[in-house]
Amino acid sequence: MLLEAAEAHLEKVNLALRGYAAQYLGEKATAPDLVHRAFARIAAEAPVTNETVLEIVEQALVRTTEFVRAHDLISIPELDVRVIEMPEIHRGVAVAYCDAPGPLETAQVATFVAVSPTPNDWTIERVDSFYREYNAVQLHGLTIHEAMPGHVLQLAQSHHFEATTPVRAFARSGVFIEGWAVYSEELLVDNGYAPFDDKTSALALRLQQLKMQARLTINAILDVRVHTAEMTEQEGLDLMMNRGFQEEGEAIGKWRRALLTAGQLPTYFVGYRAVSEIVADLRVLHPDWSDRQIHDLVLAYGAPSPRYLREFLGI
Repeated sequence: MLLEAAEAHLEKVNLALRGYAAQYLGEKATAPDLVHRAFARIAAEAPVTNETVLEIVEQALVRTTEFVRAHDLISIPELDVRVIEMPEIHRGVAVAYCDAPGPLETAQVATFVAVSPTPNDWTIERVDSFYREYNAVQLHGLTIHEAMPGHVLQLAQSHHFEATTPVRAFARSGVFIEGWAVYSEELLVDNGYAPFDDKTSALALRLQQLKMQARLTINAILDVRVHTAEMTEQEGLDLMMNRGFQEEGEAIGKWRRALLTAGQLPTYFVGYRAVSEIVADLRVLHPDWSDRQIHDLVLAYGAPSPRYLREFLGI
C-alpha cells in the first residue's frame, strides 16, 4: 500500500515539475530535459559558497518568520533561535539541522540551527555539486523545514505542551515531526512566499519544493524496494537522479542510508500525508476557522503519532 501510494504521488509530482519548469524557462512542457535545465538555471542564478551559506540561512530565518507573522499562519511563541556553524564532525550529510532543547528541559535555553560549510577535505568538484543541490533558493526551503514554521516552531510548541506524564513529553513521533516540517514547506509556498523580492524566485522555490516532494517520495520507494524487492544500486541511483533530479553525490549518500537503515526514510512521506489529511479534515469541520486557529490546534498536543492526534482531535 505504501509503495503504491508513493509511486502514484511521484507521478503527480513529476508532472507538476514539468509544468512549473516550463513556466520558469518560458518553454513548452514537451521541451527536452526541461526539469534538469530549470534546476541548473536556479543553481547558477542563486549561488552559494562556504563563505555565504550561514548568512543566507540567517536572512531566510528572518524573512520566513516575518512572512508567517504577516500572514497569520501560526502563533509564534517567544523564541531564542541562533544560526551557528555546524561542527566539523557532523558536516557532509545535510546542510543544516535543528538542535532544540530536550523535551524535559526546564531551563530557558536557545534553539540552534546548525548550518554546514562543506568538510575541509572535499574536492572543488564535490563542493560545487553540494551547492548546486543546496543553492540559495533551496536554502530558504530548508530554513522553512528546519526552522520556521517547521522544526524550530513545532518543537517549541511541543515544549510548552503540558503532558499528563513526562513519558508522553519524551516520546515524540518522528512521523509527526517530519510530516509537519514537510507540510510547512508546502504551506508557505502555497501562500506566496518568495526568497527574494521578485516573482521568479517564488516560482523557483515552487520548483525546489516539488523537488523535495519528489525526494521524500523516493525515500519511501527506496526503503520498500531495497528491503523487500532487492533493488540494485544502479536502479536506485537512476530513480533518484532521473526522477528526483538529485545530484550524484546526494544520490550516492542516500543509497548508503537506505542500505543501513530501515523504516526511517518513509517517515517524511507518511508524515506529510498524515498531517496534510488532518489539516484538510479540520478545514471541513471548521470552515470558518483561520489558518492560525487550525495550525495552532494541530500543534497543541505536542508531537504525538498522527493516528493518536486524530483521537485527541476527535476526527
